[in-house]
Amino acid sequence: MKGIILAGGSGTRLYPMTSVISKQLMPVYDKPMIFYPLSTLMLSDIRDILIIATPEDEENFKRLLGDGSSFGIKLSYAIQPKPNGLSEAFLIGEEFIGDDAVAMCLGDNIFFGEGFENTLMQARRNAEEGKATIFGYYVNEPGRFGVVEFDKEGKAVSIEEKPSEPKSNYCVTGLYFYPAKVVEYAKTLKPSNRNELEITDLNNIYLKNDKMEVVLLGRSFAWLDSGTTDSLLEASSFIQTIQKRQSRVVSSPDEIAFTKGWISEEKLERIVEKYGNSSYGNCLKKVLEDHKKYVEKRI
Repeated sequence: MKGIILAGGSGTRLYPMTSVISKQLMPVYDKPMIFYPLSTLMLSDIRDILIIATPEDEENFKRLLGDGSSFGIKLSYAIQPKPNGLSEAFLIGEEFIGDDAVAMCLGDNIFFGEGFENTLMQARRNAEEGKATIFGYYVNEPGRFGVVEFDKEGKAVSIEEKPSEPKSNYCVTGLYFYPAKVVEYAKTLKPSNRNELEITDLNNIYLKNDKMEVVLLGRSFAWLDSGTTDSLLEASSFIQTIQKRQSRVVSSPDEIAFTKGWISEEKLERIVEKYGNSSYGNCLKKVLEDHKKYVEKRI
């Protein structure tokens, strides 16, 4: 299975901060924003990932992440010259996707909750078996998002993009799992009134063909769209609180790679040394120390 991180766009909601840097390179507490969607895909056991960026920002992502080998994965890069809609990512990534199923995570989306990895793995299995999966989340202002409509039995029947009269409070988050041949569906889409290839139109194709599962993320789950100044601050505060109280690192590609056995203990030691006495480095140091204690107990 392949993965895509859509990290394009102009980031105008974060101006002037994003006048000279991609919003996905902005910090969310102790790590760059793009670490969060990257971690989501890695938790799904996806190791071949395409990052779609603007022409101005591609080199910065390459400097930060390289070819992915430091995380035990493979990273490729592509350009989205203009923000022509989320579904355009599948046209840009057509050659990369090939005949595989694919998951796409938006570059400013953060997910956190117990059992999330199991949820992701089920979505992956769905995609590999021919069924798409999207995730719904209860919000107070659903009109800002794509909104899911349910029938009396609770089954999702349609999705409406930024409706003036939302038919539910469940919005669609920026994480999507699609079966192989999603590119063929994307090629049938027509630009919307916003002159964009809407992800909502793509999702409705799967819904109408009864090939879509909408997974509702519960109250114990956190979904953060960190694309505005307020939400960016809220996301940073949330991550700080979790990491301070639980003494654990949230959405660390290095920690995930180590836990999954994609990189060695020696490699993690070098990474800890690289990041030094930073907050992020100290979190990884704790991961390494806990691992060594566990190994000693087993011996």
